[in-house]
Amino acid sequence: MKIQADVSTLDILGHLIIWFIIIIVTLGIGAFFLPYSFSKFIINRSTLIDDRGVARKMTCNTDLFGNIGHVLLWIVISILTCGLGYAFYVYKIWNYSLNNTTIE
Repeated sequence: MKIQADVSTLDILGHLIIWFIIIIVTLGIGAFFLPYSFSKFIINRSTLIDDRGVARKMTCNTDLFGNIGHVLLWIVISILTCGLGYAFYVYKIWNYSLNNTTIE
């Protein structure tokens, strides 16, 4: 089995521009939501290809409102650790996103 991501450069550029604007408008608070969007962005454009060559779409089932508690907890941790907690936060988000991914 292998995973194949189909992400174009223009998709990436558009995603980054939107999130850059969101982070500026929210005075940096949007940076705590960006990793969720990033992981969902990649996972939803990925397929799992089995040994017979059958492709199955991956779907990340996270949403903004389900993440609020997780985001608030990590904002506090990041503030208390002077930003060092954010590095751990990014790994935890990928863990959370992959645990909430289904394969169709």
